[in-house]
Amino acid sequence: MSEAVRFVDTTIRDGQASLWAMNMRTRHMLPAMPHLDAAGFDSMEFIATGSRLKKFVRHLGENPWDWIRQGSAAAERTPLRWHGPIDGSSMSGAVVPEVGELLISKAVELGIRHTRTGSNWNNFDAVAAQLPRFERLGMTPVINVMYSVSPKHTDEYFVRKAKEAGAIAPYRLCFKDVSGMLTPERTRTLLPQMMAAAGSIPWEFHGHCNNGLGPLNAIEAVRAGVRVVHTAVPPLANANSQPSVYNVAANLRELGYEVDVDTDVLRPATEHFTAIAKREGFQIGVPYEYDERLYRHQVPGGMISNLQYQLRLAGVEDRLPEVLEETARVRADFGYPIMVTPLSQFVGSQAAINVITGERYRQVTDKTIEYALGRHGGDEAVDGMDPDVRDRILDRPRAREIAAFEAPRVTLAQLREHYGRDTPDEDLILMSIVGDDAVDVVGSVRDPRPPAPADGPLLELIRRLAEQDRHAFVSLQQPGLKLTMRKGSPAGADEA
Repeated sequence: MSEAVRFVDTTIRDGQASLWAMNMRTRHMLPAMPHLDAAGFDSMEFIATGSRLKKFVRHLGENPWDWIRQGSAAAERTPLRWHGPIDGSSMSGAVVPEVGELLISKAVELGIRHTRTGSNWNNFDAVAAQLPRFERLGMTPVINVMYSVSPKHTDEYFVRKAKEAGAIAPYRLCFKDVSGMLTPERTRTLLPQMMAAAGSIPWEFHGHCNNGLGPLNAIEAVRAGVRVVHTAVPPLANANSQPSVYNVAANLRELGYEVDVDTDVLRPATEHFTAIAKREGFQIGVPYEYDERLYRHQVPGGMISNLQYQLRLAGVEDRLPEVLEETARVRADFGYPIMVTPLSQFVGSQAAINVITGERYRQVTDKTIEYALGRHGGDEAVDGMDPDVRDRILDRPRAREIAAFEAPRVTLAQLREHYGRDTPDEDLILMSIVGDDAVDVVGSVRDPRPPAPADGPLLELIRRLAEQDRHAFVSLQQPGLKLTMRKGSPAGADEA
């Protein structure tokens, strides 16, 4: 057959975002890196900007530069990918453009030379403006053309968008099914038209498995001519994540395709992440059955896991089905935005508020107000909204306050003055993006925590005993092994 099919690994980026609500720690990731690195992947998606950086700091209490520095050092053979823009709303905040560029330049300095990025609205004029900036900083972009299902997302729409994306001549294009809505039939008929419209630019395929059809869609994409597919390593595959690399590789080989990935060397990574999932109570991805309800709410994989997590914290996890139904109604009110970060979060958060308060739009988030003002999509967002809903959102004092507020234009020089001229760039970037929450973790990258092995039964027992306070002295003995653990008393003291 033609050239071999190559694989992009999404395990530690989209896989864990989709299934573990981004709760993977640096010490969880590092032991798997040698196995992922040895498999022969085209590249590995490694970290995303914005929300991932904030997750590290605010919820995990870690410095993300630990992840970036140690992880990139561990990837000796495989190119690593950033994920996201240089600046803008997908950075989860108003990021100073100079800070966004400094962030990318530091990532490049540490060995991350590729990114996958795009526009939440498939606005390729906006993407074209960022391409030369990425290239000047030394990072090569792969550009997403995002799939969605709505009355306005027709064949003609996607063919037109593919042509616009091809016109900016990126390194590659990526057909991204962010919500797992594609079917094999739709892939088979739509993707060849899009590829023809874009010209000779190579394509990748990135699909989620929400509807249970992700593995079949990946195969149909290859049949259409795509030669780079995105997969994940179980237990961080399937469910809301990408298809399993084991399944897709085996099926493509059975169909006669040459496959450039060694799945045998990935087995220890599967064992490691499975042990972590069981120990931490994280989800283990399994194939989903087809569910027609997905086509109403279209909540993407990573957002479903985060919604469950947040509703669980609020003690109302049982109301998730109501929130998903309301998400479909809010999305229609908003003019059918593509359900991708951060737009999906705007829609999902407002839906949750509508359900919990019992009255639609009685309370609204600031992001909902900003959306209605056109600050996250411009005229396309405003023109597509239900006018009555938009009027109700904006007819409140908070909306008028936000409309009148103009964020100060801050420069990198001013930030250096504010945080101190001697502040290292890595700390400056983190505090600029995350905010004051980052103060507690900056500098910790110089004293990183050791990686956590995938504990076997004995290591797991030792770890649990060490974490408990009720045992001052523990002794374990078996043939060939004697272990003594003592806490709370100085060496040489009585053990009673």
